[in-house]
Amino acid sequence: MPTSPKPSLKPSLKQLKGAIDSLKRTGSTLKKLKPTVASPATLKKRHAARRQVSGLHFALADRIDALNPLHWDALAAQTVFLSRDYLRVLEAHAPSNVQPRYVLALDEGRPVAAMLFQRVSVSGDSLRKPSSKRLVDKPLAGLQEHLLVCGNLLVWGARSVAFAADVDEAQLWHGVGEAMYRLRRADKLLGESDVVMVKDFLADREPTRESLRLLGYRSVETEPDMVLTLQPGWKSYDDYLANLTSSYRSSAKKLLKDCAAAGITLRLATLDEMLARQAELHDLYKQVHQAQGLRLASLTPGYLGAMAQALGERFVCRVAERDGKWLGFVTSVNDGDTALGYYIGYDRTANADAPIYLALLQSTVEDAISFGARRLSLGRAALEPKAKMGCKPEPLACAVRHRVSALNWIVSALTRTASHDEPPERSPFKATA
Repeated sequence: MPTSPKPSLKPSLKQLKGAIDSLKRTGSTLKKLKPTVASPATLKKRHAARRQVSGLHFALADRIDALNPLHWDALAAQTVFLSRDYLRVLEAHAPSNVQPRYVLALDEGRPVAAMLFQRVSVSGDSLRKPSSKRLVDKPLAGLQEHLLVCGNLLVWGARSVAFAADVDEAQLWHGVGEAMYRLRRADKLLGESDVVMVKDFLADREPTRESLRLLGYRSVETEPDMVLTLQPGWKSYDDYLANLTSSYRSSAKKLLKDCAAAGITLRLATLDEMLARQAELHDLYKQVHQAQGLRLASLTPGYLGAMAQALGERFVCRVAERDGKWLGFVTSVNDGDTALGYYIGYDRTANADAPIYLALLQSTVEDAISFGARRLSLGRAALEPKAKMGCKPEPLACAVRHRVSALNWIVSALTRTASHDEPPERSPFKATA
């Protein structure tokens, strides 16, 4: 009776290389996990700061209309995402796991800081893509934690805190820390928030980092915001195209040609269409959102339509359409001198045959110019196509802290292991004389 040959026990060269690379990565991570030791004087200073009050007075609320509107509006005009018009939409159409909180800080009766917080319930299935790895997914499926965030999970950038310009910034960040503590204590009956986070501030703002570090927060740089600076002479999308070098201009024009060849056109959607076809919009959004690994919050079906209704001319939605069917959309928001290329969604099958995503992304330039903005912010991810549009990275950071001070070295170590992709260098514009 013939016998089967015994499998070779010798590992292949590829397997050995993979094991060596894995050991190197593990060793590098373990080095980063080594806790840093601050000087006794620094530790004493931080200990004292965490036990001092800011000297400000606070008004805390679960609803924006519970606060003095004049006081709030005096600061919230800095960004549309702190406007009461937007915040009412957020309250009515918030993700099921997100509860907004508001804090107004005053100094001798004068409003000096407006802050948006979110209490977030985090489940295991929001932390990774679905997979067949049951040993990983099954434990995560039962995970249920609470996170208190100074920020808005539905937008990026420094758009959740507004400070008075003539007040000491360090004192105001101390006020943010004190407000975070008060909210965490007030919400304790709903479940303990072990980790608190300040989301999205400019990474090169050393006063911010140092103020938060003094309060026990550990900062970590995240993926940058990709920002296109709009030139004053750009009065139309054609002006933007004219400033591109020939190869980049040809590539930009080809996106629309390829879509047209597939029978797809791009146009602005009306508010009535958005409200009537919100299920279609939401399905396109989900096809993009569910492919992401980290999904701390998901839009509700009515969010974008309600936002368009509340913001009026400050909000536009452009759709990719074929024979009356929507195959993709992108929204843009006018936020003062900055336009945001906001949420985007597309049919993945149709996008494989025509560059729907890239054409929609490119169209946000036209919307930003129409708004009269000076900058177009396209957020994180998809760094390569945004760099080809002329976007440059603006570094962002977040800061985290565990409620138990003794465990903060773990938080600090984990932030040092965080990494993100670096945006590519591209020069799509003609050289200026």
